[in-house]
Amino acid sequence: MTDSFLSRRQFLQGTAVTSAALWTPNSATARTANNLTNETEIGVSKWDLDTPVLCVDLDNFEQNVKTMQDTVTSNGIGCRPHAKTHKCPTIARLQIANGALGICTAKVSESEIMFEHGVEQILLTTANVTRTKIKRAMNLRRQCSGFIQATYTEQNARMLSEAASALGIVADVVVDVDPGGHRTGITAGQPALALAQLVDSLPNLNFQGMLCYDGGAQHVSGFEARRARAIEGMSQAAETYAMMTRAGLNMKIFSGGGTGTYNMDHETPGLTDVQSGSYIFMDTSYLSIGSRDNNETYTDFAPSLTIVTTVLTSQYEGRATTDAGAKSCTINRPWPSVVGETGMSYTSGSDEFGTIRYENPSRTYQTGETLELIVSHCDPVVNLYDRIYATRNDQVEAIWPIAARGKNQ
Repeated sequence: MTDSFLSRRQFLQGTAVTSAALWTPNSATARTANNLTNETEIGVSKWDLDTPVLCVDLDNFEQNVKTMQDTVTSNGIGCRPHAKTHKCPTIARLQIANGALGICTAKVSESEIMFEHGVEQILLTTANVTRTKIKRAMNLRRQCSGFIQATYTEQNARMLSEAASALGIVADVVVDVDPGGHRTGITAGQPALALAQLVDSLPNLNFQGMLCYDGGAQHVSGFEARRARAIEGMSQAAETYAMMTRAGLNMKIFSGGGTGTYNMDHETPGLTDVQSGSYIFMDTSYLSIGSRDNNETYTDFAPSLTIVTTVLTSQYEGRATTDAGAKSCTINRPWPSVVGETGMSYTSGSDEFGTIRYENPSRTYQTGETLELIVSHCDPVVNLYDRIYATRNDQVEAIWPIAARGKNQ
């Protein structure tokens, strides 16, 4: 690992080993953290932890962070990772310390938690449309000068300006542009330009640019097919960026792209940063999309996030039952996969129990043995746990509270 990455000592200083380094001392969440972390688990083998347990391999994690940052830097853009993937302020701070411009969040509550734990450069990518959420967001903006919000309607922009005015502040705002999937965002082109000009003219808003996330491009199989889809999918957004630039607007931010397209997003003219999230962990959803040099497997990033689970029953031929079901793994497809093994499949459709089915297995498992799973979809899996055990050479080096777990408002 290069000197650019945080040293082991810095890693530990930023973890739950000393809870004060992570948590606001007088907050209720700080008291909760003391109950969640067990310092006696530092140094133990991950195979001795109570299961199911969520682990991250630090060597793979650190290499993933480095790969992303090195790539976007060499391509002349930045990285603004999405914290909805990990919901962990420690990880957010590590990403920023290693070159990220800041983080993205999906919800106001995530943004609040990140700020409470020392993260100050936050781009909230979901527009707030209710007065309750707008008020919360503006209260956060009053404390956090690096907080930026999104909007995609004229009515919403005016509501944001009114709320900011009521608090006597000026709020930084970006316009969310629809890449064509019609999930969120305003139509590219003239409608987006008109909204940007409105935001720029409202007295209590400070226009900062635009964002456009084409989620449909991220999981396209095959590098060239994905590249073609990504460039085409962002072409209207790129033209919108050009229109806004010609109109004299401040285009400090043009944020988009993600883990699947990180090494081709720079080909979109004007793009400033990539909103990658899953790259730090990886999952079976991403592993099957293929990379530039491997049509079958996405090898750019190493799987670092795993679930260690225990076999509960093994007496029936051709199968075994574990303690990691839907409440530990979700029911997202493709299913989790067993690390290092072949000829077997894993399903987590039952609430409490996972099922291994043997076909032509590289081995079989007996009751009481443990095994490790690559998760199906890292974002919702992380949201099921209170902490991540950060391991190196299978030993627990740090415990990272997932402080924004369940923060979905």
